[in-house]
This record gives sequence, C-alpha cells and structure tokens, in this order.
Amino acid sequence: MTSFRFKPEERLKGKRLIRRLFEEGSSKGMYPLRFVWVHTPDRFGTAPVRVAFGVSRRNFRSAVKRNTLKRRMREAWRLHKHQLYEALEALDGQIALMVIYTGKEEKGFDEIEKTVRRAIRKLPGLWLANH
Repeated sequence: MTSFRFKPEERLKGKRLIRRLFEEGSSKGMYPLRFVWVHTPDRFGTAPVRVAFGVSRRNFRSAVKRNTLKRRMREAWRLHKHQLYEALEALDGQIALMVIYTGKEEKGFDEIEKTVRRAIRKLPGLWLANH
C-alpha cells in the first residue's frame, strides 16, 4: 500500500544544500508555482526527492497567509508524490527540490493541486534527461 505521509527524511533541510540548490539548480515555472531542483549524488534516507516549500514575504505580508499557502502546497505534494517516486525509482542519488509560490494573489487548494499534478507529470522527464 502506498504511504501518503510526508516523512521527515523527505523534507529538504540544511543551509549548504539549499544554497547549492539556488546556485547550481535548474528551474521551471508553472503558474502560480516555480520548481527549483538540483541532483545530488548522495542519498539521505530512502526518498528519491527531498522537498521544501516557500512563499515570498514581499507578496504576502501576513504570516497566516504564507503558512496557509505552504500548507496547501505540502498537502498537494503529499497526495501526489507517489506518482513521481514511481518514475524516479532507478535514479542514482537524490533530487533536492524547492517549490516556491510566485503568484501575487492567494489561490485555492484546487488550483495549487492542479499545478503540482502537472509538474509531477513533466518534471521527471527534465530530471532524467539531465542525468
């Protein structure tokens, strides 16, 4: 049975890896989200992808709104990540991924989920083509 949990080893942490992600990583924008990723040769834990979520303070001054948007992105990721994991089973190493909310207005869960599903269909092709 597929686990829909968002486990601690799936979370992207660590200043060095996040800095490397933005210095060396590739990105793809799919409104209202931007996906930034980098392939790492080492694997920490069992997950093929480690992910973090961010919302700009410039666009959303209220912490409540930023946290709400991050919660919606995490939930959409949690529900659909298994499709991505199946596509990346044979991947050596790990993908570090940052999902950034770039929209100027607050979108509902349905629209965020739709974008995450579309990204999960398209991104493995981009990742595997580069490595």
